[in-house]
Amino acid sequence: MKPRYTARFLRSYASAPTHVRKAFDKQCALLLQSLQHPSLRAKKYDKRAGIWQGRVTRNWRFYFTIEADTYTFLDISPHPK
Repeated sequence: MKPRYTARFLRSYASAPTHVRKAFDKQCALLLQSLQHPSLRAKKYDKRAGIWQGRVTRNWRFYFTIEADTYTFLDISPHPK
């Protein structure tokens, strides 16, 4: 699998705290190895739109789609509780 980043994701990533960016980089590497990695807690977020959600930290999530052999990262944001 290979990653692709939307402009929105890149803006959100750039404005995220340093510890969140580092945690995302680690989680992204795990995702590229296996969607089922336990620390990702990846799940379908919007079945109709095909959007998935993954865990960055306890309080942050990232959103992505899966298209053939590519993960397209849509956004990274604080978890809405």
